[in-house]
Amino acid sequence: MSVPRLVLATHNQHKVGELRAILAAAGVPAEGVVGAGDVGAGEPVEDGVTFTENAIIKARALVAHTGVAAVADDSGLAVDVLGGAPGIFSARWAGRHGDDAANLDLLLAQLADVPAAHRGAAFVCVAALVTPDGVEHVEIGTLRGTLLTARRGEGGFGYDPILVPDGEVRACAELSPEEKNAISHRGQAFRSLAPHIAASLI
Repeated sequence: MSVPRLVLATHNQHKVGELRAILAAAGVPAEGVVGAGDVGAGEPVEDGVTFTENAIIKARALVAHTGVAAVADDSGLAVDVLGGAPGIFSARWAGRHGDDAANLDLLLAQLADVPAAHRGAAFVCVAALVTPDGVEHVEIGTLRGTLLTARRGEGGFGYDPILVPDGEVRACAELSPEEKNAISHRGQAFRSLAPHIAASLI
């Protein structure tokens, strides 16, 4: 493995590849862009109360561990009638982290009597860059849409089967990966952050 120049706070190699592709499109060489797992970094306690706080916590922990620039993101679903919940608790809304089926079942039950006109929601992603010399930069991506009353589609993950993006008739889980990445909250946040990452790596 090449010497790390930038570490992404994830142990998911698919997400590392996605970041490399976004950076490459922004003119940033992918060489030296690795994931937290590649450098033996653990996962810090995410005890922030906002997406921004949690993204910065993760990025700062990686910088402390590696001594090189780090990028982290935190994301979730914000439902209008629930005052922005599940929000930072999206991945563990039903009590157990990462149980997508249980999270979906609970949210659909909570919204069962809410009419379509009031089922607005948004996927939100905050991406943070932290450098060893203390520079911190944050970008936010948002994908607004309307929540369905039942799952649709086989793609994606999390709440993708129940959010129909504004201007679309298909749920996120019915979009191709390319279609989803082009409009996704995560893609927006990382594309906005890419120029700042590029500047930090010069």
